This record gives sequence, structure tokens and C-alpha cells, in this order.
Amino acid sequence: MGKAQEQSPLIEGHEAKEASPPENANVTHHLTVPKLRQYNWWIQMVIFSLLVLSGQSAATLLGRLYFDKGAKSKWMATLVQTAGFPILIPFLFVSPTKDGIAQSNQTKPPSTLILVSLYTFLGVFLAAYSMLYTIGLEYLPVSTYSLICASQLGFNAIFSYFLNAQKFTPFIVNSLFLLTISSTLLVFSNDDSGDSNKTSKGKYVIGFMCTIAASAGYALNLSITQLAFRKILKKETFRVVMNVIIYQSLVATCVILVGLFTSGEWRNLRREVKEYELGNVSYVMNLVWTAVTWQVFSIGAIGLIFKVSSLFSNVISTLGLPIVPVLAVFIFQDKMTGVKVVAMLLAIWGFASYIYQHYLDDLESKPESRIVNDISVVERA
Repeated sequence: MGKAQEQSPLIEGHEAKEASPPENANVTHHLTVPKLRQYNWWIQMVIFSLLVLSGQSAATLLGRLYFDKGAKSKWMATLVQTAGFPILIPFLFVSPTKDGIAQSNQTKPPSTLILVSLYTFLGVFLAAYSMLYTIGLEYLPVSTYSLICASQLGFNAIFSYFLNAQKFTPFIVNSLFLLTISSTLLVFSNDDSGDSNKTSKGKYVIGFMCTIAASAGYALNLSITQLAFRKILKKETFRVVMNVIIYQSLVATCVILVGLFTSGEWRNLRREVKEYELGNVSYVMNLVWTAVTWQVFSIGAIGLIFKVSSLFSNVISTLGLPIVPVLAVFIFQDKMTGVKVVAMLLAIWGFASYIYQHYLDDLESKPESRIVNDISVVERA
């Protein structure tokens, strides 16, 4: 018995040593959770970015193909940019909502009147700059059009400064300067002898101005959407993102349909289908896939807004800058002039300048997040 009693402290000590690993495992678990969340965040960024790049490039090329093969309805070309929203409705029934429960309990949800006003404003705004994009795409070579669209990054930086408290750094200022010069150079590139569409100087100027205005409108819409997430919606869930896309697209579609019937263009649609160079089926498929790809782009863009910022969403959109002009050379035989090449290189330089600033911000935030994680681990241990 005595030996048994003497051995009991050793047994207890041995049991204590055996019990210690779960505590270490608990600490290790708390250390790995932030890493898993970080990996999950980067995976989401890659998915959203791929949606933006693929959707934007495909939709732009299909839109140019629509006009290039004989179609002329601006309202129809604008309608397909927003009318594809019904394909997103099923996501409302399968989207996760657990991550928004805590926030919804702590904050009062906005009233129906406020939500209707917000979606109506965003929808009307979406319809307006979508029409401007259509005019630009009809009157400009697709390569020139895509390069001008890079100016939306500069506009977004300016709007984000006033609406989203975005700070200006030397790299961001350099990015804005380069993108401005890049777009300005294209004013002097109206040598369309090798481009897919031949337009007069007057239409070229109209297309240029409409594309600039559309880029500014799109950038402003992104900043307003980010502001709405922070000030009005106050939740960053997948379901809220779907609501924003669907309801603003619904309003925009209704506005564009009114324009289609008011303008009288609907009377020419039957003849347009018959005269389409690729045939009736290709006409319909062009409209259907244009609508789908624009919704793919919308999901990626809005996802990047609430995961990072509207400016970052626009940066990823600008990343697709070299894709469309290069593809246009092979698909539409657009001429890649020296001015366009310089404009594209400047735009890519401007994009890289902003990305480097984002990299510096990420490095600066890591020590702070590491300290917070260490404190939380110590408190839980």
C-alpha cells in the first residue's frame, strides 16, 4: 500500500503530462484558425477575380460581335447587360447566412423604403452608364474601347477618396497619372484603317466621350455600393450581395425596356434578327451569353467590393486590360498601333503601381494582425 501511495504522485504527474497535449493542441488550433481564414480569403479573392476577368472579357467581345455582324439596336445591346439577373435568383435559397446572424442581431436592419430607394437609385444609374458603354462599344474599335475603360480605376480612386476614406499615396497618385495619360493618348489614335469598325471622327469622339463618362459612372457606382454596405446594409453576407445585384439589375432592366419601346427600336428587331450575318440562332445565342457573362462579372465585382474595397474591385477589372485588345487583334483584326501599345503599357504600369501599394498595405497590416492573434491565443489559453 505504501509503495502504491508513494507512486501515486508519479502517476498523477504522468497523467498530468498526458493531459497537457490537449492544451497545446488547443493553442495550436487557435494559431491555425487565422491561417485557415487567410487561405480561405485568398481562395475567395482568386475566384471573384477570375469571375471578373472572364466575364468582362467575354461580354465585351460578344458585345462587339453583336454590332460587327450587322445588329444595330443600342437598347437591346444595353438590355443584355442587366437582363441576365434571373439566373442568380436560385442563389438566394442556397446562400449561407450564418455569418450574418451576429451582425443582424446587433444592428437594426434598414427599412423597406430605404432599401427600395437604394436599389432604385443604383438600378437607374446602372441603366444610364450601361447605355453609355454600349454607345462607346458601337463607335470605337474594341481594343480602343477596352483601353479607355482603364480610366475607371482613376475615377474610382477619386470617388473612393471622398466617399470611402481611401488614402492617396505616391503609388496611387502615380497610378492615376499613368492611367490618365494612357486614356488621353487614345484621342490621337483614330487611325482605324485596320480596325474592325470604320467610324467617322465625329462618332469616334462621341464614342470616346461616352466611354469616359461610362467609366466614371461605373466607378462612382462602385464607391456608392461600398458606402451602402458600410452605412445602410451593414452586413457583408453572400445573400446581401445577391440582393444588391438582383434588385438593381431588375430596376435597370425595367428602365431599359421602357427606353426600348419608347424609342421604337423594338419594331426593327425582327428585321435585325433576319439580317444578322451569322444567322438567327447565333443572334439569340449572342444575346443570351452576353447576358450570362455580364452577370458572372457582376458577381465577381460585387464580391470583391465587400471582401476588400470598390477600388480593389476596379483594379482587378483593369487587370483584364491587355486581354481584350490582344484577343481583338485575332478575332476582329483590329490594328494594334504604336499609340495603342504605349497606352496599354502605361495602363499596365499604372495597374502595377496600385498593386504594389496594396502589397505594402498588406505587409503593414500583418504585424498588427499577428499581435491581435497572439493576444487572443493567450487569453483563450
